[in-house]
This record gives sequence, structure tokens and C-alpha cells, in this order.
Amino acid sequence: MTARINSVKKKIVLVSSGQPSLNPRLVKEADALDAGGYEVTVLYAYWNAWGTDLDKKLLPHKQWRAVRTGGDPEQKRVTYFLSRIIHKFSLLVTKHTGIKYFTQLAIARSSYFLIRETKKHKADLYVGHNLGALPAVVKASQKHKKLCGFDAEDFHRYETSNSDNDSEVILKAFIEDKYIPQVNYLSASSAQITNAYHQLFPAKKPVTLLNVFPFNNEVKQPQLNTSHPIRLFWFSQVIGVSRGIEDVVKALHILKDDNFELHLLGYHSNQTIDFIEQLNNGAGKIFYHQPVTPGALVEFAAQFDIGLAMEPGFSVNNDFALSNKIFTYMQAGLAIVASDTTAQSALFDQYPSIGTTYHKADAQSLAGVLSGYNKNRNKLLESREASRLLAKNTLNWENESKKFLTLVRQTLNKAER
Repeated sequence: MTARINSVKKKIVLVSSGQPSLNPRLVKEADALDAGGYEVTVLYAYWNAWGTDLDKKLLPHKQWRAVRTGGDPEQKRVTYFLSRIIHKFSLLVTKHTGIKYFTQLAIARSSYFLIRETKKHKADLYVGHNLGALPAVVKASQKHKKLCGFDAEDFHRYETSNSDNDSEVILKAFIEDKYIPQVNYLSASSAQITNAYHQLFPAKKPVTLLNVFPFNNEVKQPQLNTSHPIRLFWFSQVIGVSRGIEDVVKALHILKDDNFELHLLGYHSNQTIDFIEQLNNGAGKIFYHQPVTPGALVEFAAQFDIGLAMEPGFSVNNDFALSNKIFTYMQAGLAIVASDTTAQSALFDQYPSIGTTYHKADAQSLAGVLSGYNKNRNKLLESREASRLLAKNTLNWENESKKFLTLVRQTLNKAER
């Protein structure tokens, strides 16, 4: 009897107010849990059309189950419209009356439906990704008298502003202060974000889980580039302003030569492209690429020479974040040029051979770094090789997933004891 009980798979529900294709960290955790012998369900919500197209390519190849809730503007328009009404009403009430009840519905467009859907799933552990999912996992765990965790990919309360008087900061801080003390574990994506949450919630003892990726054996060893322009690469879900792109365009103006190409990947509007092209004014060769699935990103990036991590440090969170850009570049075998935010500077202090930092928002500093690589192509190759080697031996999901699975296992074991 005991053996049969122990053989039953533990059920884990991961919840996000975004979409799987737009959250590689969520997908990696779901894959790791599935490979670790857990029964995994991912609950998520519509975010945008191109993310939906990527989901259609991604999800059929997964062993875990994915359930979308909260409607969408194409197939479930009424539910989607209702979710927007609930969200906007809750935001207005929260902002103008101070009534706290509606904060759990104001935090994301899909919050009401995520809470309702998550409660329907009886599981041993509920894990929230992003603040829109945090109330849902806590409430579901309370209903079923089970456990919940929260993965803080960002220092959420200070994502967009550092002002404690900002309405978004007030809303996010209230959600964190109310629900994080109720979770059974807390993880974060950089040492700096971990320390920030530890200061706020010392009893939680958050664990750092870096935004690294599985090592990709399909990527070829970097080769010396002696005759072609240096190909610079930057990606994000959306190509937009105030993301550091201005730094590199201005740097290319300063360099005034044909030895560089700038490649930008992400969803982009005509308005954004017009802004970049006006800023560029023909000084540099800029190429635009549509988003690819997370699984194809590393191999796509491997065709370039330098990966750009140009975080402007406009908020506490942006200064503390270690984005998946850097770890994608490592897997692709790119040299990395990064702005000197607190988190990125700490990483380069620890692993200086993978690339170079420049003074954020300083185009002249960035131009100097790029010029140095152009003049010394052997140094460029050395940085690319060091980056790839670090991804192979140390900073990869094979290693980080063990920490994640240990955290999950320890959380479940504590409850059993």
C-alpha cells in the first residue's frame, strides 16, 4: 500500500498572467518539473497576437498541459471584454478610493479569471510567475490546504518607478506585502533581487535561480571573424525606445565606419522603426528580425559576434535585473557588451573574460568598447570562446534546474513532515 501511494505523481500548477512563449523561465520550470516526475499544468492568459502564434508552435511539443483563461480578442471576445472591464474598474477603485479589496483584480487584466481557474485545479503545489498570478496561487493553496511558491523574475514593486508615491508602485507593493508572506517558498532571478526581497521578507529566505538556458550542443564553436563586419545583436519581446538601443545607434554614429552591423530582434511597430532610423540617419547598417520561438533563439543568435545587454538602469529593478539576454548570448557563443548596472557589473566582475561593460547611457564609452573589439578580432574570439565555455560548464539550466527541483522537493517534504 505504501509503495503505491508513493508512486503517485505529485501535481504542480504553474500560473502566469502572460503567455508561455513570452516567459522562457516559466517554460523551463515546467519542463524541469515534468522531467522530474511531476504532473504539471500551466495556467496562463492571453497577452498579444504574436505571442499566441508562438504558443501554437511551442505548446504541441510539450508533455505538460497548458490551459488558457481570461479570454482573447479573437475566439473568446466576451470573456476578454469582461476581463478588461473588471480590470479597469478595479484599477479606478483602487487608485481613487483606497479600497484594498480590488487590488487582487487590479494587478493584471486576467487576475479575476486566473484566480477562478486556479482554484479549480487541486494540486500539491502552486507556483506563481509575475504578480498577476500571485493572488491566484495563494488563494488556490488556501482553498485546497496545499502549498504555494512565487518566482520573482523582477523586483516587481520598482519595475517602472522608484517613487513610493507612484500609483503602480503602491499597487504592486500592496500585493507583495499581502501575499508573499503567505507563500511557502520564494525564488528570484538575480542575487541583487534576492537580497532586495530578503530585506523586505527576511523570513522567506529567497533562493536565486538565474535566467540561464539548457546548453545547446547544436551551436558551432565560435570562429575568428577577420574579413566581415562585426555583427551586433540585441533582442527582446518588443523593440522599443528607452531600452538602450539609442546607446548603440549613437555609438555607431561616433565610429563612422562600415565594420559593424546592428541586428535587432523583436516585435516592432512602424513608429518605433521610424524613430530608430531617424536617430540612425544612415550612419549604421540596421537589420530588423521578427520574434522566434524560445527554442530557436540560441541558434538564431549564434550567427552574430557580440550580444548587447544595454539596460539603462532607469529603475531599481532594471538596475538589479540579470535578463535572459546575457545567458542567451552565452549559449550562442557571443562576446557580451553590457551596460554597467549593478547586477551586470557584478556578473562581469565574477566572469571578466566573457566581454566588457560600458558606462550606461554613454555612447562614447560604448563606441570605445566596440572599437576595441574591431581592432583586436583575436580578443573578440577569446571573449566568444570564454562565453560559450562558461555556458557549457557553469551557467546553464542543467545546473540551475537542480537547484529549482531541490527547492520544490524540500518544500513538499517539509509539508509532509
